[in-house]
Amino acid sequence: MTTPWGELAPTRFPEDPRDRLRAWDASDEYLLRHLAEQEIPLSGTVVVLGDRWGALVTALAAHRPVQITDSCLTQEATRANLARQGVEPGAVRLLTTQDSPPARIDVLLVRVPKSLALLEDQLLRLAPAVHEGTVVVGTGMVKEIHTSTLQLFERIIGPTRTSLAEKKARLIFCTPQPSSERPANPWPYTYTLPDGIGAVSGRTVVNHAGVFCADRLDIGTRFFLGHLPGGQGARRVVDLGCGNGVVGTAVALANPQAEVLFVDESFQAVASAEATYKANGVPGHAEFRVGDGLAGVPAGSVDLVLNNPPFHSHQATTDATAWRMFTGARRALRPGGELWVIGNRHLGYHVKLRRLFGNSRLVASDPKFVVLRAVKR
Repeated sequence: MTTPWGELAPTRFPEDPRDRLRAWDASDEYLLRHLAEQEIPLSGTVVVLGDRWGALVTALAAHRPVQITDSCLTQEATRANLARQGVEPGAVRLLTTQDSPPARIDVLLVRVPKSLALLEDQLLRLAPAVHEGTVVVGTGMVKEIHTSTLQLFERIIGPTRTSLAEKKARLIFCTPQPSSERPANPWPYTYTLPDGIGAVSGRTVVNHAGVFCADRLDIGTRFFLGHLPGGQGARRVVDLGCGNGVVGTAVALANPQAEVLFVDESFQAVASAEATYKANGVPGHAEFRVGDGLAGVPAGSVDLVLNNPPFHSHQATTDATAWRMFTGARRALRPGGELWVIGNRHLGYHVKLRRLFGNSRLVASDPKFVVLRAVKR
């Protein structure tokens, strides 16, 4: 990665030499080049929102920036990339999207996220710290920046324009316009589940911004809820990639004796899962963890893993996350423990499960989804 401050070699997390996806793109390089060419002062509080894998804050580490991210994987990648460059610990302050932002922001750099809702929530949270002299620059690939993206900057921060495209990347320039009448933050969003979906029928869901399908129950989860394993046998259950926690909450309601672990790499998702669980007064014991899948969960300690794996990493389509989730589930499950997976039919998860577990059974299917069951022998 070429920057005005030298060459970097940032990597994604977890680092995999077979992974062909880069930890940066042309929009990161465009933003850094703009900062140097325009000689933008970086002596004040520099906040970087949405840095994908830490490439931006690694390049700017000498200016002691603050990174705000929704992803614990991004934080791990950032720590590794900073260490690789020999940056002293503490040079970059790592915050999550759930943390309180700095009280004053002098430079705000925004890597446009895939989720418009997350961008809205974060700009509203950061706006009170922005002042008339704050330099606000967004960046993204042309396909990621839409009219709705620019309208959010304009509505929340101030007048907005874009740069010419370079290498299919574009910058967003926003002039702060302090206002005492900023729109109220609509997040988190709460709604009621429909009837006919088992134990969670008519229950409350709480979604923080950026969590998948924030304003309604998605059709995949709805199908999964209709085919969850029954019985009271599973004592330790994991809702892996929990999102808003609907699946784990359904298990806890149906089986109050179960201990449910909700885990996701998104801070927004785990906050949503905990809020959903608590909003429904669920009996029993639950744990909420932000992490890289089942890393850190003792081997052979789990009876049941329920999983709806993502097949995107930001804008890239990949099955690497699903494979890590399945591998982690096999390690964490006790002998006889089960992994239940829902996915789109075309993803071919049954092939991966057979390779890993030696078995895979179709539990249910419709024209779009399949529910699969694998048993650890």
